[in-house]
Amino acid sequence: MAYPVTYYCPRCGAVHELQREGYLADKTVTPYPLEGWQYANPDEPFEDEAGVDGVRIVCGDEARLLSGDDLPTGATAPDLGCGEPFYLSFVRFEGGVEIEPEPEGDRVTIGVGLGGPRGPGGPAGPHGD
Repeated sequence: MAYPVTYYCPRCGAVHELQREGYLADKTVTPYPLEGWQYANPDEPFEDEAGVDGVRIVCGDEARLLSGDDLPTGATAPDLGCGEPFYLSFVRFEGGVEIEPEPEGDRVTIGVGLGGPRGPGGPAGPHGD
């Protein structure tokens, strides 16, 4: 049996609804996909599907966006979404151990390279003579 479950867009706060099975294994909702996770569209089967680790939701999709009287009690959210995708990621296990997600994107390494920081050339200041 499916139940309506609501998710907030992490960018603008718009509320979206998905029909979900009774058991939820949600890990996180993020504005970016997690590295190594595979996402289905909400219209595709995603519950307990092999190779599906989450759902890619486009904020403002009229079929899922809640507004006005459809919002959960006490929720304040924009009536229109921002149009950007966001990602519902499920808990994943490999060899019986939960996998911790890492965001996709550029990795920045600080402090690695040739030599240390360089300052301006010229005198170093008073020598205390």
